[in-house]
Amino acid sequence: MHLNRRTFMQALAAAGALGGTGMARAVKTKPNILFGLCAGPDKAEKLKAIGYSFLEGGVARTLKPETPDAEYAPELANLKACALPFRSCNGFIPGKFRLTGPEPTHAAALDYAVKACQRADEVGIPFIVLGSAGARNVPEGFDMAKGKAQFIAFCQKLGDRIKDCKVTVVLEPLNKGESNILNSVAEGIEYVDAIRRPRIQLLADFYHMLKESEGPDSIRKAGARLRHCHIAELEGRKAPGTKGEDLSGFFAALKAIGYVGGVSCECGWPKENVEDAWKKALETMRRQAGC
Repeated sequence: MHLNRRTFMQALAAAGALGGTGMARAVKTKPNILFGLCAGPDKAEKLKAIGYSFLEGGVARTLKPETPDAEYAPELANLKACALPFRSCNGFIPGKFRLTGPEPTHAAALDYAVKACQRADEVGIPFIVLGSAGARNVPEGFDMAKGKAQFIAFCQKLGDRIKDCKVTVVLEPLNKGESNILNSVAEGIEYVDAIRRPRIQLLADFYHMLKESEGPDSIRKAGARLRHCHIAELEGRKAPGTKGEDLSGFFAALKAIGYVGGVSCECGWPKENVEDAWKKALETMRRQAGC
């Protein structure tokens, strides 16, 4: 009995020593998928009562990088007191900034992005989504390879500037109807590996994957690079449960990589009986994820 207790205590000590390293994830094998919704603080109480775990906001509306600190302070306090935590923000870089093309505005875009990341840390938001098609799309007639290199260079500069922040920026692959650069999770793997900055990782959006006929295997290949997810059904980009589309294959892939993170509903909702739709979406996701 004494030997068993000593062995047990040694195992606990070893697990503690692994904390903060990549090996710690190997000890925690059970995936923990959190379900959230793109919404403002005004909906937090109702969403929490239904069972959602977090909100996803927009950078411009939630973090307001161009608003002076003193003016932003009351909003910061309100965000911290919100009934549900904000776990992510999307709509990162406004289209007025250019990340690719003959006249990129990286310096100004970086100042905006870094301020957003600093504010995310203040609120306690761990992820910012870099989709931003308007800013990243390569202009017509401009060399695509050069545009890709420009985007990667911007992300590297951003990764350097936020290396001491807690927030992680996740690159969002967008379907070809929305963007002409970075269109699949598989391609996103190449971007993240080329950028090589710990604070720049990857997102998987099931809707965009479906639009590009990209299967769950890309999620398995992405592995630990994958830090956040979006979800919507393919038809009409509606909420899970609207048409009954089976997205369980994507959840199975998340479980296969031991995914610990959020899945945000980024989708359209009905104008009437929206709370019923929120409930059905959560029930659908939990069932398909086996949670």
